[in-house]
Amino acid sequence: MLQDIETAQKRMTRAERKVARVVLLSPYRVLRKSIGLLASESGVSEPTVMRFCRMLKCTGFQDFKLQLAQDLATGAHFSETPLAAQESAPDLIAKVIDSGIASLIKVRDSLPPEQVQAAIEMLAGADRIEFYGLGGSGIVAQDAQHKFFRLGVPVVAYSDPTVHSVSASLLSAGCVIVAISQSGETEDIIASAELGLEAGAQVIAITAADSPLARVSSLCLPMNSLQDEDFYAPIKSRMAHLAIIDVLAVGVALSRGPDFKMADGRRRRTRLHSVAN
Repeated sequence: MLQDIETAQKRMTRAERKVARVVLLSPYRVLRKSIGLLASESGVSEPTVMRFCRMLKCTGFQDFKLQLAQDLATGAHFSETPLAAQESAPDLIAKVIDSGIASLIKVRDSLPPEQVQAAIEMLAGADRIEFYGLGGSGIVAQDAQHKFFRLGVPVVAYSDPTVHSVSASLLSAGCVIVAISQSGETEDIIASAELGLEAGAQVIAITAADSPLARVSSLCLPMNSLQDEDFYAPIKSRMAHLAIIDVLAVGVALSRGPDFKMADGRRRRTRLHSVAN
């Protein structure tokens, strides 16, 4: 229903678009409104609301609310509607979480599988993995270190530009850098990626396609259309970065097969036995 409204706006009259904006802004609140209240809030007449409902192939306002409620209940569409200055708790919960889900769906549908597979193979064969990121991307890099730590490969995460530039220059063939940047234009990350390449390492960039970082990297996992321009919006790029890291970590673990899982279990049991003694 919400997607139908977004698509149908081009065919609506100016008054009908006013109704559409109110519905898209606070769909959960619309379920609690009468036709008169929705018309008043939209600044239109009740007949305009009825025309709006019929454009969406609903028999009337009650049928429209029923279809909208079914849409919201099943999660068939996750709308990225903007946050208003004052939000009720139900709308705040719905908008923040729906926005995050919509962003993850975009990432899922846009990630090139062949590049993801190539990145997994690169990481699975690495002698050492280093994650670089600044600011929010630095926090993602730390999370990545924790996920890859148990895979049996030496792994570190650096968010200090001086530290990761020095470390990158000391790498060699067999090492892999994972550079994380939303814009792909951060000079410190680009410089460290270049130093790592010069030292013989490979670089996987999780960043915007066609960005400076993507162009200097060995392999790019593109992340586009996830700009966090609204201060009050959820940090969509961070969630997308974390999801991509999860895909890579699980992919590397699976590529090592059941023997890896058994070896990991034996190592943990050995450590626990040593501590107990």
